[in-house]
Amino acid sequence: MSENTINKLFEKLTLSKQDKKKIEDIILSLDSGLIRVAEKKEKKWVTYEWIKKAILLYFKIRKMETITLDPFEFHDKIPLKKGFKKKQIRVVPHALIRHGSFVNKNVIVMPSYVNIGAHIESGTMIDTWATVGSCAQIGKNVHVSGGVGIGGVLEPLQANPVIIEDNCFIGSRCIIVEGVIVKKEAVLGAGVTLTQSTKIIDVTGKKKIYYTGEIPERSVVIPGSYEKEFAAGKFFVPCALIIGKRKKSTDKKTTLNQVLREFKLST
Repeated sequence: MSENTINKLFEKLTLSKQDKKKIEDIILSLDSGLIRVAEKKEKKWVTYEWIKKAILLYFKIRKMETITLDPFEFHDKIPLKKGFKKKQIRVVPHALIRHGSFVNKNVIVMPSYVNIGAHIESGTMIDTWATVGSCAQIGKNVHVSGGVGIGGVLEPLQANPVIIEDNCFIGSRCIIVEGVIVKKEAVLGAGVTLTQSTKIIDVTGKKKIYYTGEIPERSVVIPGSYEKEFAAGKFFVPCALIIGKRKKSTDKKTTLNQVLREFKLST
């Protein structure tokens, strides 16, 4: 299935049975991890708009149907993912994972929600009441703590998804949206909010260093605030503070809580 084919289908007003089959094949490839909405090439993340178009087309061709998981009932267009035992995925009730998302083996999904187009790599934990939005990319051995909100993105088509690289720890109740990239082995303390407009300030040196839309590798981050003047007066606006770097000797998964304790952070 080529990019050109999906681009042509996206412009058509009516879709044939053959067209619909092509769209369903793309979603099946997403579901099995053969393709993904974004991938890293030469140290840079690339987003494939044509795959996002295929997801939007899938919504268009699907009909509403009743999904019964006794005693629960749902009414939706997108079926739920199945076959977890064969895929070697641990899924705890009431975790909901939509068809068209990829979850690799040895992932643990606590009661939470994973949307279509998301890609979650092996060894990762999606903890209780976390949400992984459409097209979000989650790396290997990531811990997404309870109540974390990972934003989704289907439109606009050119918008990049949220990306959490390998071996990151995302503290409870963090919010990461608008295509922010959290680079590998970073640690986010509880309650950090990251958007494209959030000021990310490295305060480890004598001079502040500012970042936007990206957390550097191995950074340890906590929520902060800075004073800003408005017409009505001066108020404090949320920001994110980089307060240090993980040590080279720190284990990538089992001692992340120790990293947080070293910097007096909660999880």
